[in-house]
Amino acid sequence: METMAVGIDSKWFRRYGTGAAPRRRLVCLPHAGGSAGFFHGWGTAFDYGVEVLATRYPGRQERLAEPGIDRIEDLADEVTAALLPFADVPLTLFGHSMGASVGYEVALRLESRHGIRLQGLFVSSRKAPHKLTPHTTYLDGDEALLEEVRGLGGTDGELLDDPDLREVVLPALRADFTAVGTYGPRTAAPVGCPIVAQVGDADPHITAEDMAAWGEVAPAGFALRVLPGNHFYLVEQRDAVVRALAAHLG
Repeated sequence: METMAVGIDSKWFRRYGTGAAPRRRLVCLPHAGGSAGFFHGWGTAFDYGVEVLATRYPGRQERLAEPGIDRIEDLADEVTAALLPFADVPLTLFGHSMGASVGYEVALRLESRHGIRLQGLFVSSRKAPHKLTPHTTYLDGDEALLEEVRGLGGTDGELLDDPDLREVVLPALRADFTAVGTYGPRTAAPVGCPIVAQVGDADPHITAEDMAAWGEVAPAGFALRVLPGNHFYLVEQRDAVVRALAAHLG
């Protein structure tokens, strides 16, 4: 593509530049209930020439007034369209939990609709698309939803316990968990870029075997990394995760 990203202000991405012209971009896709702020510490973690784009889902932070999107496919459509102006340099996607499913769908769309192949797709703490099992938390009441979020971690407990703040974040949470719960097993469509799958060794919901199944949609190359920690291992293992990404971005 010849479209250049210089000066572009996208509501979909919080951009972290390094003071040099980008030669690579890392696009980070948050978990259900997550926001671009989750990746704030990654923004300046890479060398000159690597620009980090932290994805802003609607319904939170700067986009609080917008309704959430409750289908993975629709979210992927929007993210794909928003990424096109940034595809003047190689793109790598990192998706955690729900973000892994979004990243996979974005990779398929970029290839099939726009002829853009990612440099790499990093998927974290989420089963492969053809191995997903139904998750019906979104059909339960608010308390059941909040309990699920608390159990996974990654969201400030004080935020969920404050009645006023809880009312603010609940619509986005429900949209995200509806998206996760309705994105069921699908055909194992391969992507044209290498995939790296990561998981915590103490994740109560996702095993290394689950993550290994991503290799079935990665004919261009696959690697599995198991790190110490739970579903949000990447908080405590931030430096190890960043090092692996930096080596990939090269």
